[in-house]
Amino acid sequence: MESLKTDTTPKAKQVATSETIMTEMIMPNDTNPLGDLMGGNLLRWMDVAAGICAGKHCESHVVTASVDHVSFTQPIHVGDVITIKSVVTRAFTTSVEVFVEVYSADVTGANARLCNHAYLTFVALDKQTRKKVTVPKVLPLTGEEQKQFDSALRRRELRLVLSGRMLPAEAVHLSKLFKLGSGAKQDT
Repeated sequence: MESLKTDTTPKAKQVATSETIMTEMIMPNDTNPLGDLMGGNLLRWMDVAAGICAGKHCESHVVTASVDHVSFTQPIHVGDVITIKSVVTRAFTTSVEVFVEVYSADVTGANARLCNHAYLTFVALDKQTRKKVTVPKVLPLTGEEQKQFDSALRRRELRLVLSGRMLPAEAVHLSKLFKLGSGAKQDT
């Protein structure tokens, strides 16, 4: 008798399926002596929102593997309300990249501004064994989703090179950014 094979590959998901939006009000205990949000508190909230997003996409527990460059471009003041938006940009075998944007406004919604963004990477784990599990692929639908999806390969290679897990010469997608065109002059 022939055994039945079941396909264990997770079904691909649209970006919107796991989008996560989190809101926090900045209270005095969240701030430094100048009344601005402490960066560590913001990073924690970003990690929580991105982790929820990654967990929804992967349908499993996830752990933070990396946080890319984070810049604090606008101060966030006590009394402000922040909105943290997280979306999965691309899935790899057992990990996902999540893009996080932080917006701040006063309590009435006035003075809204983008204050911060970052990319976080999460690895999906089985709840019982804590071993890595295969994650669903991402289906980008909009132009912006496709742009994020396409550029995720370069960001992943950069993370791997910087962590010492990939040689720079092996980063084929990243190296395309640095190759000069045939007609370009090169400084010597």
